[in-house]
Amino acid sequence: MAEENEGFIEDDAIALADAEDSIVEDADTNKIIPFVMERYHRAEDYRNQDEERWLRAYRNYRGLYGPDVQFTEAEKSRVFIKVTKTKTLAAYGQIVDVLFAGQKFPLTIDPTELPDGVVADVNFDPKEPEQLKQSELGQEVSPYGYAGDGKDLPAGATAKTLLESLGPLKDKLENINGVREGVGKTPTAITFSPAMIAAKMMQKKIHDQLEESSASKHLRSTAFEMALFGTGVMKGPFAVDKEYPNWNEDGEYAPLMKTIPQVSHVSVWNFYPDPDANNMDEAQFVIERHKMSRTQLRALKKRPYFRSAVIDEAIQLGENYNKEYWEDDLSDYAPEHGVERYEVFEYWGMCDTEMLIEQGVDIPSELQDVDELQANIWICNGRLLRMVLNPFKPAKIPYMAAPYELNPYSFFGVGIAENMDDTQTLMNGFMRMAVDNAVLSGNLLIEVDETNLVPGQDLSVYPGKVFRRQGGAPGQAIFGTKFPNVAAENLQLFDKARVLADESTGFPSFAHGQTGVSGVGRTASGISMLMGAAQGGIKNVIKNVDDYLLRPLGEGLFRFNMQFDFDPEIKGDLEVKARGTESLMANEVRSQRLMQFMQIASSPALAPFAKFQYIIREIAKSLDLDPDKVTNNMDEVAIQAELMKGFQQPAQPAPAGVNPADPTGAGGGTIGTGQVPLPQEQGFSGNAGQGAPQQAQGAGEQPPAMGPVQ
Repeated sequence: MAEENEGFIEDDAIALADAEDSIVEDADTNKIIPFVMERYHRAEDYRNQDEERWLRAYRNYRGLYGPDVQFTEAEKSRVFIKVTKTKTLAAYGQIVDVLFAGQKFPLTIDPTELPDGVVADVNFDPKEPEQLKQSELGQEVSPYGYAGDGKDLPAGATAKTLLESLGPLKDKLENINGVREGVGKTPTAITFSPAMIAAKMMQKKIHDQLEESSASKHLRSTAFEMALFGTGVMKGPFAVDKEYPNWNEDGEYAPLMKTIPQVSHVSVWNFYPDPDANNMDEAQFVIERHKMSRTQLRALKKRPYFRSAVIDEAIQLGENYNKEYWEDDLSDYAPEHGVERYEVFEYWGMCDTEMLIEQGVDIPSELQDVDELQANIWICNGRLLRMVLNPFKPAKIPYMAAPYELNPYSFFGVGIAENMDDTQTLMNGFMRMAVDNAVLSGNLLIEVDETNLVPGQDLSVYPGKVFRRQGGAPGQAIFGTKFPNVAAENLQLFDKARVLADESTGFPSFAHGQTGVSGVGRTASGISMLMGAAQGGIKNVIKNVDDYLLRPLGEGLFRFNMQFDFDPEIKGDLEVKARGTESLMANEVRSQRLMQFMQIASSPALAPFAKFQYIIREIAKSLDLDPDKVTNNMDEVAIQAELMKGFQQPAQPAPAGVNPADPTGAGGGTIGTGQVPLPQEQGFSGNAGQGAPQQAQGAGEQPPAMGPVQ
């Protein structure tokens, strides 16, 4: 189980207890254990109907008939057409394709509209005219602007406060003159976004943590239960120590340990939420049921604030796992021997402060006047294994439950299998009728008049069979009856039920590979229109994933890093955004739109309004390329170029009359052939009268007249 590797950082700021040593004597549990078990049984009774729905969904997915289906002796066929499995896997595959279309976890971190603590935009102009004039006049130039530039600092602010609000760009911009808040207005101004840079660095860190914790694998398991049962549950993040294999110079194994946040999938069968809540925001408590071996239970002693002595006592009492009625259906077999496992309950939710004090939990002074607090409680064999305050800040139950189809009046959602439960029953019935009728109509029913036959004959029928008749009896002795074949009518009803299944689930059959589509779907554009319309249903599902799963998960990781990661470059007023629905737009369509916009914005009149750096990065993303590897960061280039100006020697001025932009390389001189005259132009040697060199004429002499050519 993934839960056995979870743990908390051993810090009083995370888990509060009355002693640093986890080995403590068990306290009075007359109140707390009945309190938790009463809530567990109440949640168990409440979700009994949901368990029945999940069992029907599982049987339809596996192609199994439940005990409520009874067959008559005349029904020979027991066929089960597993269309539910096809639809469920199609929905699961489409969810996974949408969520991981860009090969990245669909979570982004962006600055808030009005970031607090980190300035949104700053700019400087390396060619500030007014600033240069003031420098020439010998006036003192402020590194953060000049009087009358319209960039005055707010009341109470100083140049130091602006420098402190630069976030990750503080060290890079502190030596640059003319840095001021806001977006640059001049054509040569360079604008930076410290808040955006901090957000993207936080986003990279969260993506790296999700990759290390195999979050994509757990998300796929959650997506499968969403499609099948209607609800998917994830848990976390929890701090765990991950081991990285490493060998030292002597060849000895010296692993590297790194504390990372981990998330995990929780099966809906082991999840018992508050029965009076419709979603996790309304839930007062959640109980998770664990099935642990002796080794797994002993491993809890290595985790902080678990009572080692109490765990040993619970193990000595023996295995106490109580198998639920639905477990045999899920495992396909019912072993006669008992289950050698321990049943452990993990409680997260509100608890009276008096109970916490009775268990020796150290309550901070600022919380002692509060009537109830959130706590984490572990129970096994009637023993209290662990009881601490909720380590998350702010206190939040670390579970995310996402519905496939939202049921506004229930905690658990509705899945594909439940939506097509009736149509699956109809398809099975019509197919069984068609098969039984085909068997009946495919054989000849034979009627024999034995009075006309010689007694003692074998009545079996086979080709070439000879029956002996008695003499004198008129009439036919053997009659054959053929039943009509109505299988075609039953199959038509089966096809109609399949169409109804498409309607009830929102997944048409052509979306998961059905052939023989007619009508508008026969052309490429027609099938494209149908596929686009079929995505309307999955958009609502992905939106539920964004709102109920991805966003809370991203916020949990964001709080984890803000609380325990002291990297100043990721600090800022940021917000988490789930981008699953954006993946519904094909990358090809998105890249085409970006290219079209870039062509429009290339006009000199519109270029100042476009952010080409963002456009280029988005084009790289749409092509499944890492923008940090294939594009240059123009902000960093501009900063470095500005810093290098002080180390460069001033360039020699160009000579008078020389155009530095002249591409000929003549340096303003007249050396060279110049423009060669073309035929019929002045100076071309092939023109008439210019073929032979003329003789020098004396003063006053006239050239001889040219007569007509003979």
